[in-house]
Amino acid sequence: MEDQDVLAITIGKNIMRLRKLSGMTQMELAEKINYSDKSVSKWEQGNGVPDVRILIRLAELFNVSVDDLVQEHKEKPVVPKRERRIRRLVITLLSCGICWLIAVACFVLIGVVWSAQGTWKDGAWLSFVYAVPASAIVLTVFSSIWHWKWTRVIAVSTLIWTTLACIYLTLYVCNIIENMWLIFLIGVPLQIMALIYFVWRKKARLKE
Repeated sequence: MEDQDVLAITIGKNIMRLRKLSGMTQMELAEKINYSDKSVSKWEQGNGVPDVRILIRLAELFNVSVDDLVQEHKEKPVVPKRERRIRRLVITLLSCGICWLIAVACFVLIGVVWSAQGTWKDGAWLSFVYAVPASAIVLTVFSSIWHWKWTRVIAVSTLIWTTLACIYLTLYVCNIIENMWLIFLIGVPLQIMALIYFVWRKKARLKE
């Protein structure tokens, strides 16, 4: 009997932890599994145990295994879903900001060095142009880590076209401009391949 009480308390704690991590209230969770919020509250307090069918449904809902629901875990501070999103957004923006900070530093450094020599090159502004694909790389990395699907699609597309734009503008500054617009044709198959990859990945995950 004591073991059953311990199991009920363990399952209750796990349900509460996973529910809060998902940003759901007891009422919202109850609606998703077609139970009352009183039942959810009872489980979380350790006063009862969901049947096997509900445990499986909860595991699918929280994207965990049934073992994760019935085994004891070390307590970790629960960060609300909204707060986690804000943190991730701030980290991403700060990381992209570093790219632009480096671009500004390069622009200033180029200006100081060339001004000291009595000349000023028109290509200094390219520092800001290169900051765009650099930011796209950062965004691609973070969107992959945090599973921002559409953000990743946009970031990869931006990376493809802005990289080609950087090459084109660099050659333009160097006065190598004859038929250089053709370089953008490379972006067409790259964009198509990227879209095919994202569609394939989505279908593969749905099958899993």
